[in-house]
Amino acid sequence: MTDAAAGRQAELAIRIKRHSRDVGFDLVGIADPRRSDHLRLFEEWLASGWHGEMAYLARPDAVRRRADLALTLESVRSVLIVAHDYYLPEAEGMPDDRSRGVIARYARGRDYHKVVKRRLQALRRRIEADVGRPVVARVYVDSGPILERELAQRAGLGWFGKNTMLINPGRGSYFFLGALLLDLDLPADAAFAGGHCGTCRRCLDACPTGALKGYGPDGAPIMDARLCISYLTIEHRGAIPRELRLLMGNRIFGCDICQEVCPWNGPKFVQITTEPAYRARRAVPGGGAGGSPHTDPGRRTGHATATAEAMAERAGVCAASASRGVPGADGPRLLDLMRMSEAEWDEFSRGSAIRRARRAGFLRNVAVALGNWGSPEAVPVLAAALSDPEPLVRGHVAWALGRIGTVEALGHVRQQLSAELDPWVREELESALTS
Repeated sequence: MTDAAAGRQAELAIRIKRHSRDVGFDLVGIADPRRSDHLRLFEEWLASGWHGEMAYLARPDAVRRRADLALTLESVRSVLIVAHDYYLPEAEGMPDDRSRGVIARYARGRDYHKVVKRRLQALRRRIEADVGRPVVARVYVDSGPILERELAQRAGLGWFGKNTMLINPGRGSYFFLGALLLDLDLPADAAFAGGHCGTCRRCLDACPTGALKGYGPDGAPIMDARLCISYLTIEHRGAIPRELRLLMGNRIFGCDICQEVCPWNGPKFVQITTEPAYRARRAVPGGGAGGSPHTDPGRRTGHATATAEAMAERAGVCAASASRGVPGADGPRLLDLMRMSEAEWDEFSRGSAIRRARRAGFLRNVAVALGNWGSPEAVPVLAAALSDPEPLVRGHVAWALGRIGTVEALGHVRQQLSAELDPWVREELESALTS
């Protein structure tokens, strides 16, 4: 390559990075598309079974594509890696108020997959306008067989922390990663060398379930996903092991503990996002005007004087449900979440990453949190949930009532045991009476 050609590529890379920031990304780097350096480690992790029920990670075709980006885009010449900040401060009283559920920060607003993907598509259009031709590209946002964190480290954006997160020395780890595979020859940035965790063990010691195992002999961080609260509340589809339920506290979707205790996420480093889409979705109160819980502040989705009943009609929620309202995502009351009808769940989770847990999985998590709260105030709501059509919900509700352990709570358990037909739920009911 001539010096002139190299100079043109370097200038294009500078312009593309400028385009990335113009469309709203907070970090950007360029990685070369060589084969993964971490495939052997990834295969060993899969062989250990630590990926749990996430079978999609172990599909042979997916493993091959993670190793070689050319199997995803044959003409790939470079990979643009971007980061989008999502950190917002915790609501007052969270997470210590056990009567309220903690949703991981990344899931409190709009689904980040869609937000980041739209910006990457806008970035692609800007690149095509810059180079004056169609660009062959692929967009990925945590949705395909791409090792984004390895690529981000190779693009100079940060190092792998002991909590397995990518950490940037200037802004911590509260950011989403996106990848744009390109058929453009662009100079790669220098990889991030080394790391800055040192002897710190805060994330390892703070993890309630012991999912984090620290660095392995080769220096890569290790996690047993089967123990991770994020995995248990999102990816795991069945019953949560009883020995882990007590350790989950009031975390009902995802977990930020290993990030919250990280010194690199302290006020000196962490960046508060300015992205409106990541603001926590607001509750829609019953009996009055509100707007969609997904509405960004300052935006309107209908007439300002619309009643709750009218909004509910548009959303397919009955007027009776509208009188209760739809919870928000920033420290919602567990009792309000447990009362949600199917229609209210649909409205609550619409356009949100929370929907991945599905209704039964989410209410399973809420039931566990109610059991850990342990307040008799929860008994009437839990008793009503014993008639839920989903055995997964009923079984965890039984556990929660057993944890509360009042005469009223155990009376509801006995009553349900006399009518319950599902063998696993019966086992949970019996355990609730004897534990």
